[in-house]
Amino acid sequence: MNYLMTDEQKELQAMVREFVVKELTPVSMECDKKGEFPSAVWKKAVEMGLHILSVPEEHGGSGLNTETYVILNEEIARGDAGFAVSLGACHLATWPALLGGTKEQIHLYYDTLVTGKMMAFCLTEAEAGSDASACRTTAKKVGDEYIIDGAKCFITNGGLAELYTVFAVTDKEAGTRGISAFIVERNRPGVSIGKEEDKMGIRLSNTTEVIFQNVKIPAANLIGKEGQGYKLALMTLDRTRAIGSSSAIGIAQAAIDLSLAYAKERVTFGKPLSKNQAIQFMLADMEIQTQAARLLVRNSARLMDQGIINGRMSAAAKTFAGDNAVKVALDAIQIFGGYGYSREYPVEKLLRDAKIYQIFEGTNQIQRMIVSGHLLRV
Repeated sequence: MNYLMTDEQKELQAMVREFVVKELTPVSMECDKKGEFPSAVWKKAVEMGLHILSVPEEHGGSGLNTETYVILNEEIARGDAGFAVSLGACHLATWPALLGGTKEQIHLYYDTLVTGKMMAFCLTEAEAGSDASACRTTAKKVGDEYIIDGAKCFITNGGLAELYTVFAVTDKEAGTRGISAFIVERNRPGVSIGKEEDKMGIRLSNTTEVIFQNVKIPAANLIGKEGQGYKLALMTLDRTRAIGSSSAIGIAQAAIDLSLAYAKERVTFGKPLSKNQAIQFMLADMEIQTQAARLLVRNSARLMDQGIINGRMSAAAKTFAGDNAVKVALDAIQIFGGYGYSREYPVEKLLRDAKIYQIFEGTNQIQRMIVSGHLLRV
């Protein structure tokens, strides 16, 4: 489906699809088994500029708009969602600086990314998941420095990043208005990597604890003003939820592709599965719901390209796309039958990868709270 795509978008989509087929798909299953980030594929992605698709041209990037980015991100996730998440997390880390940082800070993030180095967004803690306001990591100002102490968990790219965007409490009495955002370089004394998560899915994505022990950073590494961190985090997620959800569309599309091929080839009771109306209706529902999810995500992207940040639409897109990815992956396993339950075939991996899209960047229950909150304020 072309969705009125421009010629440039079609060409870029074809280019990324070729990269996925040649470079990513062949290593995806093995890296999934090992829980290993494909460094060689990352290097090739960097050579192609896939890590800087949305970085402005004046900063060395491709300068693509949000709609084009989600089209290409869907293609990458169609090959492997974990790899797409690793790419996306780098952009996630830049958003607080783009929204509240100085020109020098923005240059630092873009320069880091353009050179192929990875970044991470450090918000989640053991007691502060969906409730990010429960942050316990502290940043104490001493002279012209801040001293950061605490630990973050479930951090995408945590063990690979060279630059971290860290949220920490600067005023314990101020609640969410006491949380601030900081730039912390990996090579700062006191920064260390804790446990690497042995995850159910998106296993190509590196996910770790990041620990900060008496880490001293210059006051210039504060993003915005003290107390603006929580606001910057929420503003960031309003902009990234729909973008990240394009990966869930990629998972669903991969499930449809595999199910169609299998239903045409698999013969039972003397005829292909695809001749069975029960299977036809399953495939139809998988397609209908995925098309609807894709349109929600792309509409959110178009709104962003018009300068319209709609938290309700972003939350709706994230929820629908995540729920759909899980449902379509489950249906794919059902169509494959016993083979779908075997790790010899790829569809069980799609289900494991899909589940996280109902959890991270705010669970889908939290997204429903956001949507209803917007409705009740109207």
